[in-house]
Amino acid sequence: MKRNLDIFRIKTNNVLPQKGRILIAEPFLPGSYFNRSIVYLVEHNTEGSVGFILNKPVDFPVKEFRKEFPKFKDPLYMGGPVSIESVYYIHTLGDHIPGSIHIKDNLYWGGDFDHLKDIINSGFVKKNQVRFFLGYSGWDKNQLKEELTDNSWLVADITPQLVMENNQQLWKEMVKKQGGIYTLWEHFPKNPSMN
Repeated sequence: MKRNLDIFRIKTNNVLPQKGRILIAEPFLPGSYFNRSIVYLVEHNTEGSVGFILNKPVDFPVKEFRKEFPKFKDPLYMGGPVSIESVYYIHTLGDHIPGSIHIKDNLYWGGDFDHLKDIINSGFVKKNQVRFFLGYSGWDKNQLKEELTDNSWLVADITPQLVMENNQQLWKEMVKKQGGIYTLWEHFPKNPSMN
């Protein structure tokens, strides 16, 4: 009896990358940035893609990175390997932050940073309304398409609530939600050679 052990080949699920969807990294994608990561796409077009890793917190708050920043208790995340000296953010405050770029539903990214600091200082911003990232994840024209062909990512939908939550188990939860062979991914060790 012949067995199919190729459980890491991503089967076509007819979900294409677009703004507001996520990329779920295959279990052994190399590199510390993308290993078992969930990347939320804030832009996707024929010229390339931009996103932020949702499940990789850093060990210090945004206040320590930018001294002029108001006290903000939500964690800071590693958004990706591009431009890691800069802080980026996504939020649910599109009508309240001039220059915000709409992603999907009630989610936005960027906007007037000084205005955001002002409304944080005033107490207007509540928990899970803003997420801050060091750097971002970016793909040039056709680069993401090639990575999808190489089975590096599974594309899926996500709710705005899950995007804005501090959830370090998000990779496992989203893999499990995809069902089928993907539920097996969550049980494999991060480094199979150390098993």
